[in-house]
Amino acid sequence: MKHVRTTAPFAVCVAGLLLAACGSESGQAAPTTSASATPGSSSAAPTPASSTGAAPAGEVTKPGSKLKVGQRAVVPFKYGTTKSGTIAITVTAIEKGDNADLAKYGDKANGITPYYLRATVENLDGADLAYASLNLHALGPGGKSTGVIISGSTDRCESATAGKDFTTAGAKFETCTLQGAREGTAVEAATYDKGDGYDKSPVVWTN
Repeated sequence: MKHVRTTAPFAVCVAGLLLAACGSESGQAAPTTSASATPGSSSAAPTPASSTGAAPAGEVTKPGSKLKVGQRAVVPFKYGTTKSGTIAITVTAIEKGDNADLAKYGDKANGITPYYLRATVENLDGADLAYASLNLHALGPGGKSTGVIISGSTDRCESATAGKDFTTAGAKFETCTLQGAREGTAVEAATYDKGDGYDKSPVVWTN
């Protein structure tokens, strides 16, 4: 069962502090567009991969692993303060959208190209993960931040949560994470970077 999550209104902030916080590694501030009330991004470049290829069921994918779109990662997963289990994440597409897809956001979306990170999530161990949600992050060329912080949904990319029946092994749901890049650059990878070492060494999918 697919549950579309309601998201906060799209907003843009170009305050100087945000520009400084999202600067490049050379120390120069990179132009940053924010569409989230809470600062945050996947700005850290991934460390070299510790393994390659999709993990079979039950074998946890090591932090820093590099996969191709269509391969799955098996990861420990925590939702809220009491729920935890093991899930498989398969990134099925890193899809480029059109700026016109963001038309309803008006001038706030000028210069942004949306990207859609599509994924299938599977419950592997039957843990109670009802209503869990998953967000991926985008990386630009060279494994660096795209310089755009964005959240929400479009008609072509709806963020979804697991259904109430996401409590049995084999249960699945599909979701899409909206990300963006400034015009003239691109999203080249999707990452999973939540906890258990993945925050420092995310799993990375590329086309």
